Amino acid sequence: MKNVKNIVLLIIAAVLLLVVFDGFFIVNEREQVVITQFGRPIDEAITDPGLHFKIPFIQKTIVFDKRSLEWDGDRNQVPTKDKKFIFVDTYARWEIIDPLQFFKRLRDEIGAQSRLDDILDGETRNAVANNELSELIRTSNREVQSDDNSMTDDIGDDVGDSLLPIEIGREDIQKTILEEANKRASDLGIAILDFRFKRINYVEEVREKVYERMISERNRIADKFRSEGQGEASRINGEKDRDLKRITSEAFRKAEEIRGKADAEAASFYANAYNRNATSRSLYAFLRSMESYKKTFDSQTTVVLTTDSEFFQYLNGSN
Repeated sequence: MKNVKNIVLLIIAAVLLLVVFDGFFIVNEREQVVITQFGRPIDEAITDPGLHFKIPFIQKTIVFDKRSLEWDGDRNQVPTKDKKFIFVDTYARWEIIDPLQFFKRLRDEIGAQSRLDDILDGETRNAVANNELSELIRTSNREVQSDDNSMTDDIGDDVGDSLLPIEIGREDIQKTILEEANKRASDLGIAILDFRFKRINYVEEVREKVYERMISERNRIADKFRSEGQGEASRINGEKDRDLKRITSEAFRKAEEIRGKADAEAASFYANAYNRNATSRSLYAFLRSMESYKKTFDSQTTVVLTTDSEFFQYLNGSN
């Protein structure tokens, strides 16, 4: 009898232990739980963290992440409104806002990712096909600026022509895709938090033509800068030559004035010395003759003079 009682107690303890381990569960702050019974959800989802209870063995818990989740789209080739084929790579962030509805419609995150592929890829294709390439790659209209204001005024209009004005822009297109995708996902128990173009690129055939056009455009602007620079250089060189001639002319004039003034003063000194007395005149005449001899004769000079020549008088030695 005592053995039977011990067995019963052991069975009861085992059942209680199983109830505790299978009946109670903990939900942390990163999780939300849906309880199912025979594969069907019951009651509301549990989103509050803490200790909770379910019927052991009969009911099961399905745990979903409460945090934002990642969606990474496939790289697709899509034509734009202006018939340019581009590769579009996108990504998004989403979260489960209604776990019960999410379980009913999508069952798990794998099903959600597949459904998001259909929704976001479809809306991306629609948006790209309804907009021109310039709207997809630019966010706003901007003015071309240059460090040199004088050149900016001349080329600003030309460069601006290459940046066609946009009406929507990349940011608004992304917002439109996000809004339309959320409308389609409104009954799935999820919310798409953010959508972005990760990368937009031309297909290989178009890319080479675009590069050629970009190079041609940059060369045109470079030629314009180069032409303006050469014109400015010619103007500066012309002003330099004119100023150089003016300075040289003024310097030559001033030098002649100084030389003439010096010659006049020297002549005045000579005249004053000559007019003082006979001795001074003789000395002056002698010095002038000596200067003339020095300038006229050297070791190779031969001079034929008459004896009565004034130039010969000091060579003769008679005076």
